[in-house]
Amino acid sequence: MDYKEYVPDQRLLAFIKAHWSLESADGEKPHSRERVFPDGCIEVLFHYGDLFTKFDSSGNRYVQPLNLIHGQITSFIELEATGKVGILSARFMPFGLRPFVNIDIDSITDKVVLLTDVWPDAQPFVDEMANCTNNTERIQKLEDFLILKLDLSRHDKAVECCVSEISASNGSCAIEKLSERLHVGKRHLERRFRASVGLSLKMYSRIVRFNNALQLIENRDFSTFTNVALDGGFYDQAHFIKDFKDLTGLNPKQYFRENLEMVKFFNL
Repeated sequence: MDYKEYVPDQRLLAFIKAHWSLESADGEKPHSRERVFPDGCIEVLFHYGDLFTKFDSSGNRYVQPLNLIHGQITSFIELEATGKVGILSARFMPFGLRPFVNIDIDSITDKVVLLTDVWPDAQPFVDEMANCTNNTERIQKLEDFLILKLDLSRHDKAVECCVSEISASNGSCAIEKLSERLHVGKRHLERRFRASVGLSLKMYSRIVRFNNALQLIENRDFSTFTNVALDGGFYDQAHFIKDFKDLTGLNPKQYFRENLEMVKFFNL
């Protein structure tokens, strides 16, 4: 598989983390089912290869459409290639899609929707994307479309501040402190956060905390998993294991079953 990332246009950098592509070589055998975990980001994705099959945490199975917006996910999903892979996607900041759409982002959480469901006039753009022959063309078409849709009046700077604070604290920032610092009532801030990010403040913090702990583990930046739990802002190892299982569908022992050196740290 050939994975590449591309830096967005300067006018989009505040809202899009990266464009990325994934391609398989001719004759390359499709990978087995891959598990994808919540990361707090939203994707606008285009298939120019064969489609993927998606399996959600409830066991439901869907064939992904050619173009889609994948809202926030609150638990794992699994994806399986059906043939040759060709994907281009824009990975948005947690708050990044809201300035481009006239919907509340929590209306598409845990959902896949077509571009035309969100932008009713998008069909000509979708057709143009289907006729592109390389990712340079695809990225240019996508950015031209998004720049036309950008409405800065929809961008909530208080929500951006919340995302920044939660990320900087690795998910440990108290919601009450955010409310006080921004001089916004807690309930009102919660509504605005859901509308812009698609998650509750608590759920977003949970996802950030989990991903930070997972990064520590994968970098082997720890001495024991109890240290990972405590350094990552979890109450204890049991709290860490519960969140890990809720978000991945696996307990840590299952996740690291191929690495006995890691498994031995768990008292399961």
